[in-house]
Amino acid sequence: MSRREIGVAIGLPEPMHSELTSWRERLGDPNARSIPPHITLLPPTALPDVRLHDVEEHLRQVAASEEPFEVHLRGSSTFRPVSPVVFVPLVMGISGCERVEAKVRRGPLARELGFPYHPHVTVAHDVGEEMLDRAFVDLASYDAKFRVWGFTMFEQGKDGVWRPQRDFPFGRAGLPGPAEPGDAAAT
Repeated sequence: MSRREIGVAIGLPEPMHSELTSWRERLGDPNARSIPPHITLLPPTALPDVRLHDVEEHLRQVAASEEPFEVHLRGSSTFRPVSPVVFVPLVMGISGCERVEAKVRRGPLARELGFPYHPHVTVAHDVGEEMLDRAFVDLASYDAKFRVWGFTMFEQGKDGVWRPQRDFPFGRAGLPGPAEPGDAAAT
């Protein structure tokens, strides 16, 4: 049975997308160009190809039940010592992300998580302690806001790069067929 690795996330618009990708590159993060800046709603999940239609329909229904909301990213934080990650935390929009994440992780995407859900944007992972410290200090004053319009389903290619596959805009109940990819590449 053919399988694919998918994830569901809120992508970051410009200029945040480029800013945080650039930070990851400067910090030597090997994932800087393979994982776009995002807020995870569903972590990497193996999906049999035969379930893709059910998953897309589920995601359309979740998106249709939601309305856009604001996210405010500010400062830096870390999961150390549990995990060698530095991230930009949300100071607004947490409850919106938690609500959407809980809906996404039901039905055909029901699964247990290894850690409690904590919306954030990773800026350093798989780098040494010195670079983690640098990310924590240098991004302490980071401050950005954006409106969440919906979310995107990503798929990991054989080359390890996560690519947008389909956008799911909020509030589009009753539209026939799948949402068309649009701004996903910019998210």
